[in-house]
Amino acid sequence: MPETIPWLTFLVFAPLLGVVVLLLVPRRQTRLLRLIAVAAALLPLALSLWLFGQYDAAVPDQFREQAAWMNVALNREALSGSVTSFIYQFQYDLALDGISLPLVLLAAFIGCMAALASVNIRKRRKSYYVWFLLLETGMLGVFLARDLLLFFLFFELTLVAMFFLIAIWGYFDREKAANTFLIYNGLGSAVMLFAFILLIYTAGFQAVEAAGSVELIYSGSYDAIAANLLNPEAYVNLAPNLMDGDNPFYMSGEMRWTVFILLLVAFGIKLPIVPLHTWMLHVHKEAPVPVVMIHSGVLLKMGAYGLLRFGMFLFPAEAREAAAVIAWLGLASILYGALLALRQHDFKLVLAYSSLSHMGIVLLGLASFNEIGIQGAVFQLVSHGLISALLFLIAGSIQERTGTTELAELGGLARSVPFISGVLLAGGLASLGLPGLSGFVGEFLSFLGLFESMKVVTVLAAAGMVITAAYVLRSVLGITFGPLRESGEELRDARLIEAVPMIALLAFIILLGLYPSVLTGTTADSLQAFLSQLRVGG
Repeated sequence: MPETIPWLTFLVFAPLLGVVVLLLVPRRQTRLLRLIAVAAALLPLALSLWLFGQYDAAVPDQFREQAAWMNVALNREALSGSVTSFIYQFQYDLALDGISLPLVLLAAFIGCMAALASVNIRKRRKSYYVWFLLLETGMLGVFLARDLLLFFLFFELTLVAMFFLIAIWGYFDREKAANTFLIYNGLGSAVMLFAFILLIYTAGFQAVEAAGSVELIYSGSYDAIAANLLNPEAYVNLAPNLMDGDNPFYMSGEMRWTVFILLLVAFGIKLPIVPLHTWMLHVHKEAPVPVVMIHSGVLLKMGAYGLLRFGMFLFPAEAREAAAVIAWLGLASILYGALLALRQHDFKLVLAYSSLSHMGIVLLGLASFNEIGIQGAVFQLVSHGLISALLFLIAGSIQERTGTTELAELGGLARSVPFISGVLLAGGLASLGLPGLSGFVGEFLSFLGLFESMKVVTVLAAAGMVITAAYVLRSVLGITFGPLRESGEELRDARLIEAVPMIALLAFIILLGLYPSVLTGTTADSLQAFLSQLRVGG
């Protein structure tokens, strides 16, 4: 039976099989190294597609894998009377629901496309593919982990792998970009860890009674923490005056706000939110193209996922009170990103600021606190992941052929590279939200959800989409149909290994634009359960 097989474990650690095989292959066998890496990235994609087909939201914990991982004995002086043990308990806990499933599929799909796009990596290929596959393992683990420590470890794995991928295989200022990435994201990880520790020491505490004995447990289980926060009889919700004036596990209103703000900052850096975004610009400009595809397409989405999963769903009352602030931060990101994208002269920086602007739309959807808006936010995460991966892939192909991504030095490429130019035009139209393509659906649902409660913010944000159309058309039309730049040499159109990921990414963009229920149908039931939790907490 499917439920007896650890499919999620296979999915998360499938790329590590490729790492093991790569370590056994001589570094001079470049074709074999590339084939192994692509196969190792293709395996998680196949598994995620199978899970997508098998997933049934009506079956609770259809895909859930739990095992005892780590029990740390604590002070034995606490053992008295019926108390038999006092421990930290962390579990190997993976689970799949309607929120994480689309993001797992996105990570596996873009990971596979980026592996194909890695054909242009020329130096230290073996080491590159090892770090690449470690990065993919971390991404998949983040979206599936249901233990705070396990989530943190997978999150940190992506940080370490990204640092080396940028620092070694990036462009001219790669060291600066890698160090900036490490400083900002390291700070965000420290803030997140502090918030997790506070959660474990308060909401993670429980006294488990069995056969006349009591176990005192500090748990990192997401489900246990969420249940305790919602249970008015749990220690975390019992004020000290209700327990003879002593309850070290009580989480006061001030502490709840402190943890929520810490989570907002930690995941806001990753998303990113203005003004915590500057590190992202260096990464998008200096990192190698396949790494930027993953970073813009998947890693930024980890910030929104963490904010949704740990911020909103654990602290619904605080999140609801902060909805206006989140919405205005989203609006600031939309307008600031769009205006700066309009002024850029480098196509990569146009795309970088565009990512900042589009992540602002995600914040608007989350701030809506209704099913339409949050579903729009999740849809926008997937849609933007596909669109940004496609556009950065095309930017890399253009840079390989012309040696530049400066808009002033590009033009008239539709004559010499019509296929690349055509896909670029389609990707640009998706980015500006043309109906019939996936970009429109996520933006429309997010705006529609927010309009009910914050009309002014919604109208201003919609006006920002006009700026989006301006910078997209300025850059895309300038590259494809602008004045022809004489380079003195014939440019070659897309090779098969470049065309395959371009076609695949564009196909999914069109599919989601024409048939959005492929995604919205998967998330609907999970969002209903989460929204009922938000109503209880709010």
